[in-house]
Amino acid sequence: MAQLLPLLTALVLCSYGPVGSLGCDLPHNSAPLSRTTLVLLGQMRRVSPVLCLKDRRDFQFPREVVNGSQFQKTQTVSVLHEMLQQIFNLFHTARSSAAWNNTLLEELHTALHQQLQGLETCLVQAMAEEDSVLTADSPTLMLKRYFQRIRLYLEEKKHSGCAWELVRMEIRRAFSSTADLQESLRSKDGDLASS
Repeated sequence: MAQLLPLLTALVLCSYGPVGSLGCDLPHNSAPLSRTTLVLLGQMRRVSPVLCLKDRRDFQFPREVVNGSQFQKTQTVSVLHEMLQQIFNLFHTARSSAAWNNTLLEELHTALHQQLQGLETCLVQAMAEEDSVLTADSPTLMLKRYFQRIRLYLEEKKHSGCAWELVRMEIRRAFSSTADLQESLRSKDGDLASS
């Protein structure tokens, strides 16, 4: 229910604003927030990855979901929002709090939350414009499955320090790949503004 409140708030705000793509631009602070998120994920390192080689796992990140050139703007927004929401959820648990420096973890929560808020209006528009049916090859469903594999891995490894370290590295790699997706969204915003 708590996740619905921001969405409902954005829906109300959209109903008072202009319809269409005019209110659906990435916030100007999205690039600095993305860099901040990457830096924080790097600073959170607590265990040397060399000590965790035996615990490595291929989580099968669906790379096709970050190739924004093949998606419409609405689908790009949905994918980006889903990625941010899943990362936020993963690092916003009691078990993640025990694994990380609380100051860095709070800063990460804040950066992710701000990015999510910046996309809320776009997400509402995307949901209104696009069929919300999740097919087997839906990028959003692929992301959900990817994060489910990560959660199952953490459970299997009993949320060990090495498991969290490998997940942190995986999330950092996956998040850095969203830079292309965000750039794709910015260029689509520019294309819309110039037409």
